Amino acid sequence: MKTYQVKKYTTDYYLKWNEFVAQAKNATFLFHRDYMEYHSDRFEDFSILIFDEKDNLKAILPGNRVGNAIYSHQGLTYGGLVLYKNLKFAEVKLIFEMLFSFLKENNFVKLIYKPINSYYQSLPSEEYLFILKQWEATLVKRELNLCIPFYKDYKISKSKLKHYKRNEKLDLKIKKETDFSLFWNQVLIPRLETKHSVKPVHTLDEIIYLARKFPENIIQYNAYYNNQIVAGITLFITKTGIKSQYGATTDAGERIRALDFLYFKLIELYKDSCDFFDMGTCTENNELGFNPGLLNQKEELGCSLYNQDTYSITL
Repeated sequence: MKTYQVKKYTTDYYLKWNEFVAQAKNATFLFHRDYMEYHSDRFEDFSILIFDEKDNLKAILPGNRVGNAIYSHQGLTYGGLVLYKNLKFAEVKLIFEMLFSFLKENNFVKLIYKPINSYYQSLPSEEYLFILKQWEATLVKRELNLCIPFYKDYKISKSKLKHYKRNEKLDLKIKKETDFSLFWNQVLIPRLETKHSVKPVHTLDEIIYLARKFPENIIQYNAYYNNQIVAGITLFITKTGIKSQYGATTDAGERIRALDFLYFKLIELYKDSCDFFDMGTCTENNELGFNPGLLNQKEELGCSLYNQDTYSITL
């Protein structure tokens, strides 16, 4: 019977961790240590590595600690156990059991587990659903995640197409940018403050730092009308698809539907080279649990609905 050794991450494992992320079946660049550690001052890291008896790395868990609870990982959009591509179910089950034992030995009483969405996986990786059910995990949060699966038939609404054709006559200019400051300072920050009284998750300095670390993965597109910025979308590009990490428009851009126009252009640009376009969640703190207007907008752009779940496991 196989055995596994569970270890807490230290900087000694930096290269081994990143090499594993590059070839795992359910990982993206967000699990690279350079991405995870840009906000290390906000989270107490408690990431984990799991090795087989020959000292081969077989799984990792990006994680952070809050008291006697461990999260996978609060600073990331998604997380969960990241697995070597050739593992069989029995091995994954044993890895989970070894992980849970290790966490209990380290005085954790709860694991908050937010797995990566299925469309990011280079190979199917839903073993956790069966295993968490056996451990009587509780579903503590379910969010609506909107995504266009390019490999399936997707349909953009007639009204969106009509406005898009009208906007083509406005001579909107779409530019791929290396400077994030114009979008952050003139569009994103003011829009989020006015509409939602919040700030972007990433500060301007943080997104500049991350874009320098991951120039092939973090890209900015802006839309201009009469030489003025009217909308922008920040893309996170992974091995299998793209995600609009941020999308916002100015008041002037809203009147001419500039953000929709920019989405159309990016859909056209990436539909033949990517498997999907993830437009994120529409979560909102209201009685519905979601923003109806945002949900409708993204469905009309061709998105399908996927669940983004979070589980709690008592150890």
